[in-house]
Amino acid sequence: MTRHAVCSALLIMSNAGNRSEGVAEEIGGKIKKTVGAVIGNEQMQAEGKAKELKGEARQEAAKGAERAKGAVEEVVGAVKKTVGAVIDNEQMQVEGKAKELKGEARQAANK
Repeated sequence: MTRHAVCSALLIMSNAGNRSEGVAEEIGGKIKKTVGAVIGNEQMQAEGKAKELKGEARQEAAKGAERAKGAVEEVVGAVKKTVGAVIDNEQMQVEGKAKELKGEARQAANK
């Protein structure tokens, strides 16, 4: 595995981890907010809401990073596909198109 592939895999895992942690934080915040409402504790409600919003923000940041990575993949793939067409290398064209589609899919999955 190349160094780039290892770094990419770690970034994906990191973003997935941040997204999962964001979901957990959001859920924990909702629970705390609800408990605060049930027992009439406004401070607990506010803390829960803050935690919920922090979790949502963390999820959006992870999705934004994945969209950016997808945009880079899409551009790199388009360039590789074009270079393959110019030098009449069908394999390079196909690999470029595959990378381009992968980038588009990554962006779509993280809207």
